[in-house]
Parts: sequence; C-alpha cells; structure tokens
Amino acid sequence: MKTTELTPMQRIGLESLWLGARVFAAMPYWFKYYVVENLIFVLLRYCLRYRMKVVKTNLRNSFPEKDERELAVIRRRFYRTLAEIFVDTINLAGLTPEKGRSLLTVKGLEEQKERVGGRDWIAMTAHFGCWEYCSFWGLYDPTQIVVAVYHPLRSRIVEAFYQRLRNGDYATTVAMKESLRFYLRNRAGGIGGRNLVMGLIADQNPPRRPDSRWFRFLNQDTIFFDGGEKLALRCNLPVYFVKMNRLRRGRYEMSFELIYDGKEEVAEYEITQRYVRKLERMICECPELWMWSHRRWKHKRTHVGR
Repeated sequence: MKTTELTPMQRIGLESLWLGARVFAAMPYWFKYYVVENLIFVLLRYCLRYRMKVVKTNLRNSFPEKDERELAVIRRRFYRTLAEIFVDTINLAGLTPEKGRSLLTVKGLEEQKERVGGRDWIAMTAHFGCWEYCSFWGLYDPTQIVVAVYHPLRSRIVEAFYQRLRNGDYATTVAMKESLRFYLRNRAGGIGGRNLVMGLIADQNPPRRPDSRWFRFLNQDTIFFDGGEKLALRCNLPVYFVKMNRLRRGRYEMSFELIYDGKEEVAEYEITQRYVRKLERMICECPELWMWSHRRWKHKRTHVGR
C-alpha cells in the first residue's frame, strides 16, 4: 500500500513508527540482541503468555513421541525465536547492502547461479527463523530480483511500514492474488532487465476448498497452498526449497534444494509434496525456529478423500 493512500493521521503514525525503527536499527548489536530481545522474550513467554494454548497444542500434536519435558524445552526456545524475529524485523529499517550480507550468507552460491542458468525461478520458503531474510538473495546476484509474494495486512499503517522494509533495489513485493498476473506481465523483460525470483511462503493455512488436497505433515492431515506448483507447471519454472540455518542471534545461512527442474513430467501435487517433505525435515531438525503460534490446523479432515 502506498503512503499516499493513508490519511494525514495515518501518515503521521507511519512516519513515527519508521523513525522509531530507524533509531532502533542504529543501536549496538549487543543492546538489540542481548537486552531488548531478552526483555521481549520475558514479556511474550511469562507476562503475556502469547498464544500459549495454541503453541502447546500444535507441538503436542506434531510430536506425540516427545514427553512434556522435551516439549517444554522447544516451547521456551520458540519464544526466544519469536523475540529474536521481532528484533530482526525492526532492524531491517537500517539495512544497507553491506549489512544485509553480514546478516545472511549463502551456501553454494555459485552452484545455485549456475544451475538456474539465467532463468526465472521459484523459491519456496516458510515461516522459519527470520523469513524476511529470504529476500536478501537479490543482494548476491544483481541480475535477479526477488518478488516476495505476501498477504496484505489489515492495518494500513503496518502494511505501509512493511512495504518500506521489504521493497528495495534487490526485492519487491506483490499480493498473492496478483502474483500470477504480475509474473505473466513481467516475465518477458523482467524488472529493470533482471530475471524474477518468485518467493513464496507456502506453509500458511489456505482456505479450505471442496477439492483441497490433504498431505500428512507433522503427524496431522494438512492442506497447503498450491500456487507455487501451478505457476511452475504453467510457465516451466524451476522450483527450489529455501533452507535456513540459524548461525547465531540475527545471523543465518541460506541454501537451496532443488524440488523441480522446470522440465520433469510430474504427477499432480508432486511438487507440493516434495516441498512438504523438505519442510517437515527442516522443522524436525530445529523445531524451535518454526512459527508454532500460527493456527495452522484450523481445518480438519472430516472424510477420506484426496
């Protein structure tokens, strides 16, 4: 949403929020990640007990083999992650290309660029760690621009704030409902002559449809968005799974795993199935980094179907 669409009071609110974020981003690393983050952690975990019931239920259903002590450890670490993501996100207000490269390293960078071979491609990611960092790929390859597909927020002020955080020379955003039309309109010339990387956060809870396909995910029947698969098959685009590895507070390593090469003949929902399996494996390796506070399993499977 453009700032010009805001009312005068909303613009004042936006600029105040942006100024505060810029001031925060300029603070020392130790203060942001060892003082502010710790305070947010205590607030979320012990004072507000933010969505504690949802977190407990999601973890218990996902890991029935773990005892309460093990689940309690994951819960505590999850709230630490949530506090850190808040700091990571606000910190983007002071982002420069140099700072972006210090926050995220890319493993196998040259191999990835060679495999893509100058084509457009799809990056399928998740709410895992600081997912906002996934757009930083564009910092490492000036011939490509990341198009982050997202759901617009209800608050006009917060929506405009996130637009400022996410849009730049290396990345831009497009609403999910406009993503296919956006790609078809821009694929011929790219954006500024650069190839497009369509970034999809595909682990969200989609609306249930009569023909929804169910997948077994974390010991539960689950539906997923299939927009990435449809775009890949329609436009013959390679699909990569974005794997994030947290190195330390506010620092991540990104790598890419091939899901679909853009040419292979695949069965219906096979691309989505491969994404689901890779996502599940990543979550099981480091469960505290996934967003357990989401009401991911609101939809329940009521009869045997696809």
